[in-house]
Amino acid sequence: MQTTTSLTLRQALQHRIDNKTKPLGALGRLEDIAMQIGLLQGTTDPQLVRPHIVVFAGDHGIAGTGLVNPYPQAVTAQMVLNFLSGGAAINVFCHQQHLGLIVVDAGVNFDFETNSNGFAGKLVSKKIGYGTRNYIETAAMTSEETHAAIEAGKQVIADLAAEGCNCIGLGEMGIGNTSSAALIMSYITGIPVDECTGRGTGVNDEQFKRKKETLQQAFSLHLPAITASQSPLTILQHVGGYEIAMLTGAYLKAAELKMVILVDGFITTAALLLARSMDSRVMDSCIFSHCSGENGHAKMLEYLGAEPLLQLGMRLGEGTGAAMAWPLVQSAVNFLREMADFESAGVSKGGDI
Repeated sequence: MQTTTSLTLRQALQHRIDNKTKPLGALGRLEDIAMQIGLLQGTTDPQLVRPHIVVFAGDHGIAGTGLVNPYPQAVTAQMVLNFLSGGAAINVFCHQQHLGLIVVDAGVNFDFETNSNGFAGKLVSKKIGYGTRNYIETAAMTSEETHAAIEAGKQVIADLAAEGCNCIGLGEMGIGNTSSAALIMSYITGIPVDECTGRGTGVNDEQFKRKKETLQQAFSLHLPAITASQSPLTILQHVGGYEIAMLTGAYLKAAELKMVILVDGFITTAALLLARSMDSRVMDSCIFSHCSGENGHAKMLEYLGAEPLLQLGMRLGEGTGAAMAWPLVQSAVNFLREMADFESAGVSKGGDI
């Protein structure tokens, strides 16, 4: 890796970017990403090594009531098995982009076989429980479970980093988790629950009305405890999920290790809201892949001051938005590493070329 001398790293990176055989700023957002990754890695010659998508899966007690989701809770486990057999969208995109895929059982209401690893993805068991409790009755998790899930998420990332990975996209799977994300968003941003709530996996008008009423009930139930503590951990404990807690830990650990993080959609950004509340430095590692079609995500991104790379109307989750954005991030690093500069190419440096 190249080192800097008298110039600061930012100045050295800008000089290198500007000296490529192109007009100043001609690669637009790619130049911004190259700068961000160079600063993150502390070099003018950044690298992306062994990129992976990590999908955290968990069940939610609220899903068993049918009040917020049209699909049964069993779909979470069924989709995890689909990931492992290679049949999901995230499998297609990871195969296309040559990305590794790890699926983490954070708390699915199902016992997977120990040899459940499929040709398309690796299953890592970090199960905290068989789904969270129903948060319209009580806190979703205990304090101990919340901390255990955060630490488990950190360990998954630490293990990946130990294998040489320095770039991850984070995804999730969990029937009912858009409801948890909406509540988390509302508590942190102050935006009314009604404006944070979307249709998730596709509720009809009547179901949507019931979903919003249920979430308003949950919001009011837990507000006194959350207001008293003023802590993101309390929010997570009361209305989060095991997969959201592990995502929170994953963000914190990846940022600590200076890894590039591709942020996916609504649920993963809700986890980022929590992680950012715990350590604002996590934002330095984050590249926002897309703006989800799920109601509330655009407002989340606005709250974070984030500009997504893509806007495709996607709202699938699974890390699919992160996978789709990966070639753009890769291109940003590759032009910095491989593109000729004016001197080496023998191109005159002047106006537009």
